[in-house]
Amino acid sequence: MSDDMTSSGWDVLDASHEALRTAVRAVPADGWHLPTPCAGWTVTHVFQHAVGDQIGYAAALTGEPGPDFNPFAPSGDLEGADPAALLEDALARAAKAWSGVDRDAAEVPVPVPPHTLSPWSGSAACGLDAAVHAWDITRATGGPSPLTPELARPLLKIAQEIVEPLRPYGAYAATLTPDDGDDDVKTLLRYLGRDPHWSAS
Repeated sequence: MSDDMTSSGWDVLDASHEALRTAVRAVPADGWHLPTPCAGWTVTHVFQHAVGDQIGYAAALTGEPGPDFNPFAPSGDLEGADPAALLEDALARAAKAWSGVDRDAAEVPVPVPPHTLSPWSGSAACGLDAAVHAWDITRATGGPSPLTPELARPLLKIAQEIVEPLRPYGAYAATLTPDDGDDDVKTLLRYLGRDPHWSAS
């Protein structure tokens, strides 16, 4: 992580932020309108949603304003905005907010049900959001997966803690049947309703 990046001090969250950063940096100029594994959403929609979610996690902790748009109804239009700048602002807000969390607290506020989680679970949930959308973007643009087995394992742990109550809201699709020989990354993706072999074609 380069010096200008804000570290949250939470390993899973920082690795997930780096995954999203890497994925967004690799989007080609003509890649923003490509379809993604999120049905009906382009790379731009997923990017806006991911940015909004990071701001939402920060706002839940700090009481600052949340995103100025609904992350679940992104416009799909960046209108001359600088994606890298939008992303760094959101990641910095989230990292700064999590860096100030008391690790011994019983629970901290989060923007998704159940609306409070332990500090580790909350930081990992924030990371899960960034990491899985990083994967969506790289699948859409043909880049290498940003998910490693080392990152997928703790992300699956938090996914199993929070995802079931979110499925009815459309935040995650239904679990896909595991395949013999699935590694940690594929196990995580299928649990989140994503086909590890998805392609736009």
